[in-house]
Amino acid sequence: MKNRVHVALGDRSYDVEIGPGLIAEAGARIAPLLARKRVTVLTDETVAGLHLEALRDGLTAAGIDMTALALPPGEATKGWPQFTRAVEWLLEQKVERRDIVVAFGGGVIGDLAGFAAAVLRRGVRFVQIPTSLLAQVDSSVGGKTGINTAQGKNLVGAFHQPSLVLADTAVLGTLTPRDFLAGYGEVVKYGLLGDADFFGWLEAQGPALARGDMEARVRAVTRSVQMKADIVARDETEQGDRALLNLGHTFCHALEAATGYSDRLLHGEGVAIGCALAFELSARLGLCSQEDPSRVRAHLRAMGMKTDLADIPGALPDAAGLLGLMAQDKKVVDGQLRFILAQGIGEAFMTSDVPGDAVLTLLEDALAGR
Repeated sequence: MKNRVHVALGDRSYDVEIGPGLIAEAGARIAPLLARKRVTVLTDETVAGLHLEALRDGLTAAGIDMTALALPPGEATKGWPQFTRAVEWLLEQKVERRDIVVAFGGGVIGDLAGFAAAVLRRGVRFVQIPTSLLAQVDSSVGGKTGINTAQGKNLVGAFHQPSLVLADTAVLGTLTPRDFLAGYGEVVKYGLLGDADFFGWLEAQGPALARGDMEARVRAVTRSVQMKADIVARDETEQGDRALLNLGHTFCHALEAATGYSDRLLHGEGVAIGCALAFELSARLGLCSQEDPSRVRAHLRAMGMKTDLADIPGALPDAAGLLGLMAQDKKVVDGQLRFILAQGIGEAFMTSDVPGDAVLTLLEDALAGR
């Protein structure tokens, strides 16, 4: 039960392999890319404890030597100190231009390792082996790499496509329910932005996905990756269509900044809340029916996910403070916030024509629980 999605980017094209058991096959799948039979692996301590020896076995089976650096888990790792540590470690390992760096972990490791590969010796190749649902359906595909700074999320980075992505769906069974559902926030996003039938399928199959139905998980990951691959092939560096992938993210990034990129709010949880807010804003602006945001919230709640600002523990800035954080987003152009809004489920579009007072009122109401 394995699928392949091809990301068509000319001489930077690559395949995303999806299904159970891919870590055991990693050596055979990576070997054709190697000039010499060794790889350097960047991972985090949690993933290392669970899966690093299985990866070593998979590589050893193909005669590939592996050295690894395990960084601390969590979003706080995705900053200058651990990035510097990773780059210096790769240099100490004498990584050459023809070598492969392996990003083995969730979105934090994928983004950081990809950025390290992008700048090391002005660019070395890397392979993504994403171990979280969020990374499998989103951050491992498309070549966006980077780190966070005090000024905001992902403000320093590069476009650097992987040479291969191995999405082993069996490892999703080791995720906590909270981490799995955080990744599910990105899965739902794909249905909301461009495939109403997929969203309908998720409404029916979401509980099976959460319970661990492997066939449903492979199908959900494959459809999500296919949608992202199609968009990335049309618009690699986010000049147009790729911005649709940011549905919910303008709100999400502000909320992540407001919570200090801590485990108060996981990225996928912020995306889910952001999608609910984007549909609510769309309905208030008369772009979609009021039933659409209600349907979005109903499905997220049925899955046991965060849907409202009140679901985030601890204090948040006021509406003006959140709006100020949104203004730091990368999607700001000429001082204008760009929003991804929707004319219905599966019908997202990008616009800069959103009245600031409408956003402020939405945030005030959301903070008040209205």
